[in-house]
Amino acid sequence: MSLFEAIMLICFGAAWPFSIYKSWKSRACAGKSIIFLYIVLIGYIAGIIHKVLHSQDWIIALYSLNGLMVLIDIVFYYRNWKLSRIPVTPKSAT
Repeated sequence: MSLFEAIMLICFGAAWPFSIYKSWKSRACAGKSIIFLYIVLIGYIAGIIHKVLHSQDWIIALYSLNGLMVLIDIVFYYRNWKLSRIPVTPKSAT
C-alpha cells in the first residue's frame, strides 16, 4: 500500500461530490466534457485491475468509490443532455 496513492485518491475523490452536485442542480451539460469523464473512468478501472492483479489492499475501495462517483456524473451528463434537447413549452397566461 502506498500512502501517497491513498492521498491522491482521497483528494481526487473529494472533488467528485461537488461535480455531481453541480451536474444534478444545474441540469445542464455546459462546462462538462464527456470525453474527460470517460478517460478518468478508464483510469480508475485500470487502477482497480492493477490492484486486483498485483497489489490487493484496501486502496481498491478508493478506486471503486471514485469510479462510482465518475459513473454517477456520467449518468447526470446524459440526463442533462437529454433535458437540453427537450423543447421547453412556455406556460400560457390565464
